[in-house]
Amino acid sequence: MDLQLKQRRALVTGSTSGLGEATVRMLAAEGAAVVVHGRNADRAQAIADEITAGGGRASVAVGDLTSDAGADAVAEAALAGGPVDILVNNAGAYEHLNWDEATSRAWADTYDQNVISGVRMIQRLIPAMRERGWGRVITIGGGLGGQPMNTHPQYNATLAARHNLAVSLARELKGTGVTSNVVAPGAILVPAVQELLTGIADERGWGSTWPEIEQNSVRELVPNDTNRFGRPDEIAGAVAYLCGPLADYISGASLRVDGGTVRGVQ
Repeated sequence: MDLQLKQRRALVTGSTSGLGEATVRMLAAEGAAVVVHGRNADRAQAIADEITAGGGRASVAVGDLTSDAGADAVAEAALAGGPVDILVNNAGAYEHLNWDEATSRAWADTYDQNVISGVRMIQRLIPAMRERGWGRVITIGGGLGGQPMNTHPQYNATLAARHNLAVSLARELKGTGVTSNVVAPGAILVPAVQELLTGIADERGWGSTWPEIEQNSVRELVPNDTNRFGRPDEIAGAVAYLCGPLADYISGASLRVDGGTVRGVQ
């Protein structure tokens, strides 16, 4: 399927690893010109160079989105190559903290990294999309925003905020040709997750081969209807679909890509 992205430019924040990297690579493969963003210039440039070497179009924007100055620098670099039609707000962070460990400072820092950073980019890039009459804002959320665990409460709460602001933005952009949606991943298999699970598999009795470890760890930690972890490209594929004109009639929606982890009809 042609997602009709060849005439579009996309900025994916936090795209030097994980879901962001998978997304920026997929959008480039679909023909979009992409802006690889991160705080490490060498890592961002390496990914952009690989995309370019493969026949894609890629540039780099470096900056810390937890400050206005950093967001200004990222927006300026992203716009240097032309208008940005697609903003994927992926950048964020979390720490494995419990309620006793999550200090008020940890809550504030997590909110700045995961919520206000996205707002900064929205405020810098969406006005021009509105003027042109077309645009896409995709926010990476998560099931923990609506079905939180008792651990890392400061992170769970920011996911809820990301979902909420995306829907509010959709209402604000009514009739403009710019849409705002959420892609909500479940538990996704990235190298760090596989390394962690493999390291504790023996003490948990999960087996010795990866298929055994995956199935048993999913059953114990994140039960879902597919009995496995998601893959980064499965998230990237959902984002790519929402970026194109085939998704013109979708706004203010949350697309769950979680294997059925969240038990509900919404």
